[in-house]
Amino acid sequence: MNKNVKILVVEDDNEINQLLCEVIAGSGYVPQPVYSGTEALLYLEKEQEWSMILLDLMIPGLSGEELLQQLGPERRLPVIIISAKGEQQTKVSALRMGADDYITKPFDVEEVAARIDIHLGRYRRVAAPDPIRQLTFKDIRLDVDAKKVTVNGTDVILTAREFAMLELLMTHPKKIYTKPNLFEAVWGEAYLGDDNTLTVHMSNLRKKLAQANPEAEYIETIWGMGYRLKG
Repeated sequence: MNKNVKILVVEDDNEINQLLCEVIAGSGYVPQPVYSGTEALLYLEKEQEWSMILLDLMIPGLSGEELLQQLGPERRLPVIIISAKGEQQTKVSALRMGADDYITKPFDVEEVAARIDIHLGRYRRVAAPDPIRQLTFKDIRLDVDAKKVTVNGTDVILTAREFAMLELLMTHPKKIYTKPNLFEAVWGEAYLGDDNTLTVHMSNLRKKLAQANPEAEYIETIWGMGYRLKG
C-alpha cells in the first residue's frame, strides 16, 4: 500500500463510503472516511498531505458545493464529485467551480478506480519536482515528459492514445484494466460498449512493441476481465 497517497472520502451514506474506501484500498492507496462537509474541512485544515478528495454534493454541514468553494482555485489536489445529482447543469456548475471530474451514482467501481488513477497521475505530472520522470518495465523505458518510448534500446513511435495506454499500464503494472477502464481513462469519454476503437489501438501498440523486441511479450489479455502487463 502506498501510504503517501491519502484520499479523503466525503460521503454521508455509510455503505457507499465503505465501498469507496474499499476501492481506494484495493488500488493501493489510503482512504479516510468522513461523513459531512464540516468534518472534511477539519481534516483538510489539520493535515496538508491529502492527495485527492472524493466528494458527494448532498452531505450534512457544509454542502459539497460549499466545500468546493472553500478549497478555492489554488488547491493542489484533484477533486472527483460522486453524486446522485445527474442533471447536466449541476455537473457543469461543479466542473466550473473547480471539480476535476464528475461521476453519477450509481457508479461502477472499476470506473471509479480508473478515474482515481488517471487524476492522481495527472497531478503527479504537474507537481513532480523531478525534471526527468521515467517508467520502466522489462526493457521498456517510457519518458513521461518527453513522450518517448524505447524498447530494447530502440525508439518506438507511438500515437498519443497508444502512449497514454502504455503509460497507464506501466504506472500500475500488476493492475488489470478492463476495456471500460482503459477507454474512459485514455479517451476521457463514457464507454458505450463499442470496443473496436480500443481493440485496434491495443493491437497496434502490441505490434509496435513486438517489432522492437520479438522475443518478449509485454501486454497480456486476461480473458473476461481486461489487460495488464505480463510479468
